Amino acid sequence: MSFYQYLIEHTFDARRSLLSTPIIEGVLRGQVSLPSYLAFLREAYHHVRHTVPLLKATQAALPAQHQWLFDELKEYIEEELGHEEWILDDIRACGGDAEDVRASQPGHATELMVAYAYDTIARKNPLGFFGMVLVLEGTSVSLALLAADAIQKPLGLPDAAFSYLRSHGTLDQEHTQHLASLMNQITDPKDQADIVHAARAFYRLYGDVFRSLPLPVVSPATPKQLEAA
Repeated sequence: MSFYQYLIEHTFDARRSLLSTPIIEGVLRGQVSLPSYLAFLREAYHHVRHTVPLLKATQAALPAQHQWLFDELKEYIEEELGHEEWILDDIRACGGDAEDVRASQPGHATELMVAYAYDTIARKNPLGFFGMVLVLEGTSVSLALLAADAIQKPLGLPDAAFSYLRSHGTLDQEHTQHLASLMNQITDPKDQADIVHAARAFYRLYGDVFRSLPLPVVSPATPKQLEAA
């Protein structure tokens, strides 16, 4: 079994816990609202704006035996530059105040996830950052395009409000394949254990971000709707 397959198998339950958060399940059932989507974009802005700094921190902390990853991370950096601005554009397209979001503070769950990423790089093992990559990009691949369609239609939002979700849903498919290739070159058991540990933690932390978002208010079913069901 390759290490990437091992990583997927040994984080399966943590991933399932994330995907079963009420707001994700609700979106896939068509339970959406503009305030919930704007809250998601706000928290996305606050963690995505750290992607490039985190990648650079990982580069700087790489031990000698993993310097081969330096150029790989450089490619990630080049591809991730400016993505937080896409999110602000989406907020504007939804009628939200992008500059207010830019000046705001992240929610507690988002702040904890970002802090854990920096701490993992600086204090434990910089390769643990790939656990965050697995979680964010893997979740994007499995949900982003579905979520964009599920949110856009009932809310009547323009295509311009979904540049982040739709671009990442596509781009992260390539990133996930690249990540698999990189992870299969990690052979040290301690590095592997640290990446698995970090991935499981990031699934929990990212799940907490979704659990912190306001749920759409679902109107109670009428007697006729109940009879039809």
